[in-house]
Amino acid sequence: MDKRWLLIGALVLGVFLFVILLVPFVLNPDAFRPIVETQLTTALGREVTMGKLSLSLMHGSLVSNDIVIADDPSFSNVPFVQAKSLVVGIELLPFIYHHQVRITRLTIDAPSMQLIEHSNGKWNYSSLGRSASPAPSPGPTSLPDLIVGELQIVNGSALVSSIPSTAKPFEYSDINLTVQQLSLSKSFPFDLSAKLPGNGTVKLTGNAGPISQKDASQTPFQATLQIREFNPAASGLIDSGKGISMDNDIDAEIKSDGRKLSSSGKIKASRLQLAPNGSPAQEPVDIDYSIAEDLVTREGSVSAIDIHSGTATVHVNGSFKLAPEAMILNLRLAAPALPLEQLDRLLPVVGVRLPSGSSLQGGSLTADLGITGPATAATLSGPVQLENTRLAGFDLGSKIEGLNRLGGTGNVTEIRVLKANVNSSPQATRLTEIYGEMPQVGTASGEGTIAPSGEIDFHLTAKLNNSSVAGSLTNQAIDKANGVLGGILHPGAKPPAIGGRGFPLTITGTAGSPTLRANMSAILR
Repeated sequence: MDKRWLLIGALVLGVFLFVILLVPFVLNPDAFRPIVETQLTTALGREVTMGKLSLSLMHGSLVSNDIVIADDPSFSNVPFVQAKSLVVGIELLPFIYHHQVRITRLTIDAPSMQLIEHSNGKWNYSSLGRSASPAPSPGPTSLPDLIVGELQIVNGSALVSSIPSTAKPFEYSDINLTVQQLSLSKSFPFDLSAKLPGNGTVKLTGNAGPISQKDASQTPFQATLQIREFNPAASGLIDSGKGISMDNDIDAEIKSDGRKLSSSGKIKASRLQLAPNGSPAQEPVDIDYSIAEDLVTREGSVSAIDIHSGTATVHVNGSFKLAPEAMILNLRLAAPALPLEQLDRLLPVVGVRLPSGSSLQGGSLTADLGITGPATAATLSGPVQLENTRLAGFDLGSKIEGLNRLGGTGNVTEIRVLKANVNSSPQATRLTEIYGEMPQVGTASGEGTIAPSGEIDFHLTAKLNNSSVAGSLTNQAIDKANGVLGGILHPGAKPPAIGGRGFPLTITGTAGSPTLRANMSAILR
């Protein structure tokens, strides 16, 4: 190759490098900092301050080592956003020749954000994009509608809290956001990912905008939501003392028109536990849901929550309202004739335990329960009924103290029907109008309580069944004992038969290890 071309190439490269090194000194990019700050302040409606600007010709950008976006003063005096660095991509030729700043991209590195919700439902970001004063007239150094080709947030964090404070702040970490063609007046695509407390992750992909000038939190959007390994107790969203825990995988669609927010999808809950004295489910529970919320009134509706366990499905619908302290529920749970064998393994999840070594075989459960009150301390009330099932591994007759261990049920207790009205709250569970019919033994009715610790205290009236051998023999024994006692106290009188009259029966201990005692002295009085 001709050495002259090598020389020309070297000279061109040298001049180019010289220009790169010289231009920053000639232009003094920091002189344009007020222009950039004004554009961002005008667009966001919040005061934006930046550190010293430097110019990178190689990347066509202005770089600041510090950025602060003020918060809404009615929420906090602490900055809404503080970032390690800000890279402002610009069009080089207008900047060099006309000293105009035309922003093409923004990259915010390691921002720390605080998101605050007021008790009235407003967020501290609600006023973003709402200028405190009329926007300046369009000119070479101002943009009434800031349009950015690409916005990136890299390795950010966000702390979510409330006024007044009602719970531990919730923190997102490793936030990464990409927005294409960001505009205040048009729709734009976005891609957001973050880590949740307790090792969970969230990913949200969709479109948003135009940004609401009245309330940024009411900006319309539609997105696909993906959450993995989210545990509300481990994350601090729910007090671990409530006994509620699960690892959730969620796939959902979310849509908002600015006034109404709706969401539907599927939840796979692993290691589900719903009571302090409960134990985690050994198999995942699948949940399909469809809900909607009015963002202004903060009231919502639950079209359907379907909880699946095998072939059994529990249906929930109703309404809710977001209050400063908690979500207030008004739901109805319907469990129509569910196969008990499908639910048997879920009983420990809600703290219901069968006597040690026993299991339910066959039969069905029907329940119609209201779920009311705060979501973290809800009350369940309504009728529950079991029909045509067998409690295998438990001989009821042999367990009743005071009846000489009836036995005779073959280590299986047949249950034709067992029903009660249930009222369960975090304080206690109370069962009224209990009625049970066990063909091999008899019937029982009454009421009782279950403490949060699992201690039970039931007071029943039991009647032995004359049609069963064990019941008939026992009734005869009771009548015989009454005859002997009556003959002593009332010679010559014929005592009435009282064996089928019923006797007091108490059940104490725990459901896993119950103690049943018959008060036979009461029946002979």
